[in-house]
Amino acid sequence: MDIPVIDLSPYLSVAVEANGDGDVATMSTELVELCREVSRLLRETGALLVKDPRCTVEDNDQFLDMMEKYFERPKEFKLLQERPNLHYQVGVTPEGVEVPRSLVDEEMQEKLKAMPKKSQPTLPSGPDTKWRYLWRVGPRPSNTRFQELYLEPVIPDGFPEWKDTMDSWGYKMISAIEVVAEMAAIGFGLPKDAFTSLMKQGPHLVAPTGSDLARHGQEGTVFAGYHYDLNFLTIHGRSRFPGLNIWLRNGQKVEVKVPVGCLLVQTGKQIEWLTAEDCLAGMHEVVVTSRTINEIKLASEQNRSLWRVSSTLFAHIASDAVLKPLGHFAESPLASKYPPICGGEFVEQELGIKFRGNKGGS
Repeated sequence: MDIPVIDLSPYLSVAVEANGDGDVATMSTELVELCREVSRLLRETGALLVKDPRCTVEDNDQFLDMMEKYFERPKEFKLLQERPNLHYQVGVTPEGVEVPRSLVDEEMQEKLKAMPKKSQPTLPSGPDTKWRYLWRVGPRPSNTRFQELYLEPVIPDGFPEWKDTMDSWGYKMISAIEVVAEMAAIGFGLPKDAFTSLMKQGPHLVAPTGSDLARHGQEGTVFAGYHYDLNFLTIHGRSRFPGLNIWLRNGQKVEVKVPVGCLLVQTGKQIEWLTAEDCLAGMHEVVVTSRTINEIKLASEQNRSLWRVSSTLFAHIASDAVLKPLGHFAESPLASKYPPICGGEFVEQELGIKFRGNKGGS
């Protein structure tokens, strides 16, 4: 299945005004239909390919170049940025630490076994073999019950461009997500700021992963086991190596191909909460496939890095904002499954970590 690419330019070029009921007053019919297409794709596929003129191929390449250089550094160097006492919520997370839900959730495992063979994920045999780096981006609230969700970032020595590159890519990704969030809200029949108003000062994370294809480049190796993201929306630039599989709402497994210059947006658990399951958190995995093997061979011939880097940003609902079904979604028969909860408390529940009152941080 080819997921269509949504060009954000028409929306960016129009000043949108919405009244209190969420009816769009100044948009053309074509633009309203484009917004409805955004919401339809998020609902039916859990994924969206977008083109944002503010986010260039050069931006993505600059970010990937820096992260390849970082992940190629010796393990001993990278562990200097490890913060296990803060539950890895900033700095580097080594390979072998993150445990995918599909490895420990027996109920999920039974559901996966019941899937048709061609739709089943590759079940991991242990923790993820990827590294990850977490970098908070965006303004922080001056007053919050969840200070530990807004920890100061960790900067590795020898990377003078680190902060500027991380922040630049992060702000560009947030800007793209905000447009998608507005378009989706309009498409769902909500006020255009229904989602973005809840995102203000959220604990957004630039969260690139690094997977060593020189060591773990065998077909079938699982870098990120079958899982969903707990945040609102996730966005990535194009990786230099394929391997991402997603599952559509109908259960179909799809290998994602992100065109050059495009961004991939995926639904997280928080948008599922806000829409009372009209949008489901998108399930996905990252696995070495035959296409990955082919790209490894090509990269080796061209003397390019054999680290598979994702240029990922997790966009969150603000920690002190209340997660609950919005607007007409509150009337859904499924709304009772999604009771009101603070964004920070929701993150605590999902991670199994308590932040408030914990001097050890997040």
